[in-house]
Amino acid sequence: MQFLLEQEDLISIAMSILCGSIIGFEREYNNKSAGFRTVILICLGSTIFTIVSKHGSGSDDRIAANIITGIGFIGAGVIFKDKLSVLGLTTAAVIWTTAGIGMLTGIGYHALSFSLTIFTIIVLALFGKVESLIELFHNSKTITITFQDADINHLYSVEKALIMKKLKSRRLMMNKSKGKLFVMLKVTGSQKQFVELNEELIKMESIVEYY
Repeated sequence: MQFLLEQEDLISIAMSILCGSIIGFEREYNNKSAGFRTVILICLGSTIFTIVSKHGSGSDDRIAANIITGIGFIGAGVIFKDKLSVLGLTTAAVIWTTAGIGMLTGIGYHALSFSLTIFTIIVLALFGKVESLIELFHNSKTITITFQDADINHLYSVEKALIMKKLKSRRLMMNKSKGKLFVMLKVTGSQKQFVELNEELIKMESIVEYY
């Protein structure tokens, strides 16, 4: 039974906590589901299992390989479907990336793990702004509309409004239930155009509900 702590392992653990803290702070600051402590523990846990795998022999190498499987369960837990959109994919990808960084620190590649941590922050911070900028000029949304009755002319009025706002649209689904018409449209345009469309749809008395 050995109670001695190797200096290399202590450095790996310290670097793992540091890298996890940097990424976790960004997630916590943006109020994401996987916050500060969670990301640190994911990074640290990956480092611990990698150290165990490194000190083991033979089949113990499978421990490191199965870290990815375990991280997959955690990542799946932060992904959920909200009406017609899927949320949490970026957070799941961050968890996956953090686990990889934790494994690197466990192996002993400290400079590489720290560099990848900085690159991850750059992608989350800078590329997020680029994504927001793109949405200002080009955005795609799925709109579901419920009309007060099954008159098809109500749909034509909406499509006419879309053309007037210079928005591109495509019908995804249309059905009739309990005397009401339900339509799902895929609409593409700028953020300004969507704001104007929202005001136009609110004014239409034929529309019972839309989102």
